[in-house]
Amino acid sequence: MSQSRRLRQHIAQMEDIRSILNSMKNLAFIEIHKLLRFQTMQNKVVEAIEDAAADFLTFYPYVPDTAGSTPPIVIVIGSERGLCGDFNDSLINEMATTAYADVIIIGSRLTNKWPDAYPEPMATIEGANTAEEVPDVVNRLLGTVTSLQETRGFFELKAIYHDSALNRLSHLTLLPPFQQAAQSHPRSGFPPLLNLDPADFFADMVEHYLFAVMHKLCYTSLMAENHLRLQHLDGAVLHLDNETVKLRRKFQIHRQEEITEEIEVILLNVENL
Repeated sequence: MSQSRRLRQHIAQMEDIRSILNSMKNLAFIEIHKLLRFQTMQNKVVEAIEDAAADFLTFYPYVPDTAGSTPPIVIVIGSERGLCGDFNDSLINEMATTAYADVIIIGSRLTNKWPDAYPEPMATIEGANTAEEVPDVVNRLLGTVTSLQETRGFFELKAIYHDSALNRLSHLTLLPPFQQAAQSHPRSGFPPLLNLDPADFFADMVEHYLFAVMHKLCYTSLMAENHLRLQHLDGAVLHLDNETVKLRRKFQIHRQEEITEEIEVILLNVENL
């Protein structure tokens, strides 16, 4: 096979790969816009619960009993798919500087990369590929947390996840809840009217809060993952375009040389005749 023909085949392969990567880039772009709607709605839900908690805690303060508590259990939200750069590596590096009792990992890619030198995860959960899969992930995560509460009682629970809006890793305390809620300066002069015992109301509110905030964290992480994937694929497509241009130039040079050789052969044959 001539050099020009091999180059032509290589160019065709590069164009096929570019088409696949470009399709994946478009899917990531679509997913980002879809996640933006989910994330916006979920943020409003979490803010509403936090506002209600601030009002409630103003009149019914909650002081968690943290005496003798162990280091927190940490939820680490990684990726289920690849092509997202150092998304999982940065989480692993962050965990090296974090004191924790146990870890719950979300995302198969992060699970597979988890170093043997680190403590074995107490639970691993498959992550979401799309926004529609987030509720299933949250349900499995809440099931794990509920089982831990039944066996361990009180424990601190934190989450480490990517946030593209902040362009960095974020830490959030989930249990004890509402650590940032205002517990002084009441918004009104009258306590909220409750149909439940304050302790029962608070327990139900925490349950709703965990359900809402875990959705928010998963949407936020998936958004950051797709942003990073989009950047990664953009770079890959640009690299392929540059390499394809070089190959086309090389192909033209070799093709011109082959044409020249063919003309020379024809002329030699004419002279011999």
